[in-house]
Amino acid sequence: MSDPVRFEAGHHGEGDNTGMTLSVNNLSLGYQDRKVIDRLSLTLPAGKVTSILGPNGCGKSTLLKALARLIAPLEGTVTLGGEDVHRQNTRALARRLSILPQAPLAPEGITVADLARRGRAPWRAFLAPWSDADAKACDDALTAVGMTDLADRPLSELSGGQRQRAWIALVLAQATPLLLLDEPTTWLDLPHQIEVLALLKRRNREAGTTVISVLHDLNLAARFSDHLVLLGPKGLVAEGVPDTVLTAGHLQTAFGLAARIIADPVTGTPMVVPL
Repeated sequence: MSDPVRFEAGHHGEGDNTGMTLSVNNLSLGYQDRKVIDRLSLTLPAGKVTSILGPNGCGKSTLLKALARLIAPLEGTVTLGGEDVHRQNTRALARRLSILPQAPLAPEGITVADLARRGRAPWRAFLAPWSDADAKACDDALTAVGMTDLADRPLSELSGGQRQRAWIALVLAQATPLLLLDEPTTWLDLPHQIEVLALLKRRNREAGTTVISVLHDLNLAARFSDHLVLLGPKGLVAEGVPDTVLTAGHLQTAFGLAARIIADPVTGTPMVVPL
């Protein structure tokens, strides 16, 4: 097996990026008698940073779970590289995508380093010895999120923001070419939100990693994303580059929000100013 932990530019390759295209076709999702997503069709571009936006209850997190095969569709399909994710081998799928759910749970007493090590499970055979590649992947992940000095600390002793960065280290250690993250900036103060989103964008730019996140902050999403998906109470409102998605009309439809869109004075990306 080739070393899965190198992240030099172009490591995954153009062909692998094509294989990382996630698509949903006539997808309906729900819980018991409540349908959350109704006949949604869209393609999430490979090799890009995508943010899924929308009001509470519109199905953002539900959609992300379906993309990761954590829930089954009521109807329709989710495909990765053109193949239905529910027909893919579980271990092989875990080498292609990793997910950070909204409220992950960890065993009592687990340390930051042990949490990161769990990200290596898809790459290791049963009872296989810990390899140099495994160690490097974990070390790189902890360094990337600034948690090296806290590696031996129990997760339960950390602040909310520190715990969130430890969980992000786990998905980075998994070293997949596709990352799915449900509100990765939860519990983080603004400087650390920017730091995490910049880290994810840098991973995308340097390694071609496809990054798909659920975010609440519209302005940070516009600043750090190549592609936006905006959901509303009645389904998909818009998708595309930030300039075409974050418009006054779309925000009114999705959120019932009256807003003015101006250029971010730092980046030139769209900035939402509520009225």
